[in-house]
Order: sequence, then structure tokens, then C-alpha cells
Amino acid sequence: MKIEILGTGCAKCKTLYENVKKAVEKSGTSAEVVKVEDIPSIMKYGVMSTPALVIDGQVKFSGKVVSIAEITGML
Repeated sequence: MKIEILGTGCAKCKTLYENVKKAVEKSGTSAEVVKVEDIPSIMKYGVMSTPALVIDGQVKFSGKVVSIAEITGML
């Protein structure tokens, strides 16, 4: 499983990244967690507001910080 956090490095993006790492650890799921900070790569997903959460190539959320519980539910 590949999880990407799309964002330019703002506080919300960093919070989402930490929430994803905690959710992956809590769920025991094996996943590669990657931060994507360059604008052209973010635009390829059609995301207009960050942070955004992408799981296996599908945008799950954008424009908000998702809780650890919500992320765990998606894994």
C-alpha cells in the first residue's frame, strides 16, 4: 500500500503526515508513507486545496486534516 500526503509543507500538511504515520502503526498495516511537496506532482492529482490524502493513487480527502481514527478506518 502506498499512502501519499500532498502539500507544500504547511502546518496542516505536517499534522496529516503525523496522523497517517500513527494510523499505519496503530493498524499494523504495511504501507509506504510519502510526502509530496512539489506543485506539479500535486496538480497531477487534480487537488486544488491541501493537505490531501492519497491511498494507492486515489484521492481520499483534500483541504482538511483527517483524524487518526478516520485514516485507520480507511486502511
